[in-house]
Amino acid sequence: MKRKFLYPLWVLFFFVAVVVLVACSDDEEAGTDEGENSQEETGSESDEPLTLTFFNADGEEKAFDDPVAKKITEKTGIKLEMDYPVGGDEEAIPLMIASGDYPDLIYAKGDIGKLIEAGGVIKLDDLIEEKGDHLKAMYGDQIDRLRNSIDDPSIYTVGTYGVENAHWETSGTFQVQLDVLRELGYPEIRTLEDFEQAITEYYEMYPEIDGQETIPLSLLGSDWRWLITVGNPAGFAAGLADDGQWAVDNDTGETTYKFLLPEMKAYFKWLNGMHDKGLLDPESFTHTHDTYISKLSSGRVLAIADQNWNIGDADKALVADGKDWRTYAPLPVTLGSDYQSQALKDYGFAGGWGIAISSTSEHKEEAFEFLDWMASEEAQILTNWGIEGENYDIVDGKRVMHEEDRERMNTDADYAKETGVGYYVYPFPQWGNGAVDSNGQSITPNTEQDIIDNFNSAEKEALSEYGMENWIDWFPQTEDLETSKHGSVANYTIPSGSDVEIIQQKADDLTEQRITQMILGDPADFDDSWDAMIDELDAMNIEKANQDMTQMTQDIMELWGTN
Repeated sequence: MKRKFLYPLWVLFFFVAVVVLVACSDDEEAGTDEGENSQEETGSESDEPLTLTFFNADGEEKAFDDPVAKKITEKTGIKLEMDYPVGGDEEAIPLMIASGDYPDLIYAKGDIGKLIEAGGVIKLDDLIEEKGDHLKAMYGDQIDRLRNSIDDPSIYTVGTYGVENAHWETSGTFQVQLDVLRELGYPEIRTLEDFEQAITEYYEMYPEIDGQETIPLSLLGSDWRWLITVGNPAGFAAGLADDGQWAVDNDTGETTYKFLLPEMKAYFKWLNGMHDKGLLDPESFTHTHDTYISKLSSGRVLAIADQNWNIGDADKALVADGKDWRTYAPLPVTLGSDYQSQALKDYGFAGGWGIAISSTSEHKEEAFEFLDWMASEEAQILTNWGIEGENYDIVDGKRVMHEEDRERMNTDADYAKETGVGYYVYPFPQWGNGAVDSNGQSITPNTEQDIIDNFNSAEKEALSEYGMENWIDWFPQTEDLETSKHGSVANYTIPSGSDVEIIQQKADDLTEQRITQMILGDPADFDDSWDAMIDELDAMNIEKANQDMTQMTQDIMELWGTN
């Protein structure tokens, strides 16, 4: 009886087990299919990079698809969709504010104040404290220089300028063709008088170059670069630091609109004389940037007063065409021996402008984490050097740039754009020239020795004739110049709608127009025209702007603890 009872029970258990197993198997298969599909979808989403929109006021048309960009995406999971102001449009930020439609990341330059006032960007203090380890390490005790103002000491931006800045080269100075120096027996050129004499003598010797009329001096005053090639050189000739439209007493912070100074009159009167003598390119205030670069690239422009970044394409074109002697040497030129070039001045970390995160971004934390990663050693090496094995190798424990890459960096205007090497340094957080990594190696491929090694053959020969290794050798040295206590006024965020903003804009518009007219006018009318311009500046209450800017400079010095 017992056996008869157990047998059917065993059979029952067997069939129940089979049914359960089959059911479970079906459920597991269904669940597995669903789970795998779900994982595949989730995996697909997580593997797909997050796109952050980025407006760059200094940007250009460019996709985030070069090798360095792809490596950044691989490391961060972030892809940038980059936008820029078409045709130098100055209304891009005001239009953003009016529409309330902001990208995730914004580099607004001097318009950052407008965004802060409009509530268009967020404060970064808490994020830096909670998860900004790389940024805190980068800025160290200079982090206060990121703060907005003494009234609102919050941090809204990071990046743009190097925290450390070694002064191994100059930019923005007067420059003359190397062949001028060679033909004239390598003269000393330290004053405007020396400068004029050199280009005049060479022009008389060679009225044509390669079948085209020689141009003794050319400027670019037809657009915003008026400030770069006309306004700024006037201050540099007067021994002023690069404080934009202002002259600053480094001890007291007293700040003056620089075009009020008698030295400015002296410089522009000289430039008026150059025009009257036929030594200034008559198209200096009408030609486009492309035309200007084309003239420089032809090798027939003897002298300029410009920033290196503005003439880079021309310099590379000249070297590529084998015209090394038509490239330019920087000069420590001033109004006279009583003035000292400030080309190698140490401004410290500039602070001020930088990249902000918009208040409307749906990815604020991801955007911040991306900016923090860009401040990391890994990112700094990647953005400066490129990809190991593709752009550089490790030789005896040190990074060595491939010769082809080094060559293209110096001769190919599209190198950075095509490879990404060096392209994402500015305006992102950057350690700067002179900084070293955890192994003591330069964070950039541009040590002073690299710069010296990269001089073209004509530069090396000219430097040898002068008994110098580097062009900076004939400039007043950084250690002999005062370190700025206020950074540079050119980087200040001027409060939107303030008296100083309104007055300066009017003053800038006036001086650009009037000074251009004076340079191109009859020398006999220059003094009266200058006096009339000063009267116009007084009438628009330029003294009020001086007072307000002085207070702003002094506030910066207090905020930074340098007063």
